Amino acid sequence: MLTIETIVEKFELKVLAGSDGLQKEIRNSDISRPGLEIAGYFTYYQAHRVQILGMTELTFFNQMLTHDEREKRAEKLCDPQTPCIIISRRLEPPQEIVDACNKSNVPLLLTHTKTTNFFSRLSYYLERELSPETNRHGVLIDIYGIGVLITGESGVGKSETALELVKSGHRLVADDNVEIKQVAEGVLMGSSPPLIRNMLEIRGLGVVNVMTLFGAGSILDEKRVMLNVHLEPWNPSKQYDRLGLDRTKLKILDTEIDKKTIPIQPGRSMSAIVEVAAMNYRMQRLGYNAAVELNERIQEQIKENNGG
Repeated sequence: MLTIETIVEKFELKVLAGSDGLQKEIRNSDISRPGLEIAGYFTYYQAHRVQILGMTELTFFNQMLTHDEREKRAEKLCDPQTPCIIISRRLEPPQEIVDACNKSNVPLLLTHTKTTNFFSRLSYYLERELSPETNRHGVLIDIYGIGVLITGESGVGKSETALELVKSGHRLVADDNVEIKQVAEGVLMGSSPPLIRNMLEIRGLGVVNVMTLFGAGSILDEKRVMLNVHLEPWNPSKQYDRLGLDRTKLKILDTEIDKKTIPIQPGRSMSAIVEVAAMNYRMQRLGYNAAVELNERIQEQIKENNGG
């Protein structure tokens, strides 16, 4: 739950009025600058959003409205749904707004930051904090800039594969439990729960601290999840993709990412295979697909043979 008190601490805001409402919950990541409302047009007032008042709004409020109008507009601004009102640039708040905030328990906050700058910072923060999220059992690792989510049944070798990848210079994001947020359309960001951050569990060895063993360059706090590599024991009766033309997807929240299923057999270097999978995915994003090239060569050879 994201409360007004949280953003007060996060952005070092000063509470001017309505302190009894600091435990109000923020549910909407959108922010409003209620210029039309201050001018008197409240038909589409988005009361459930955080409201920011800058120099333009306050100058109009102070200079263009009578005392009675200011009182009425301030009361309407302080709707019961309004999470809070934030004044930027350390501007002096009108007394009518102070009184209305105290009366309705709508927190009135003050920041020294310029309006546009603060608007952007707060919007970005709310987007991240209020994004839909889920948890996945697996390992998230950064391989050549590609966030690879390694999944599979318990004991299949996910953490051991991750350890080999870290030793090869790649960076661990999360082991065992991956917290995933959809921060924008088609964009998933993965991170580790604080309790187990930088930790890697190796069966038979126990828990190791990756940053302590391999240095700060071996870990990453957050990474975009782009590719899923699913490890499973070899199944002789199952047909595995041998060319790479078939593209399967894994859906997480409302976003689909590419999925590669890798069968495990004795003697196979899983870390090398996962590393190549990430490199190949990166090449495909750049426009090159080896499977497509091979298929084109085969089709060309068939045409030549038929023509002969």
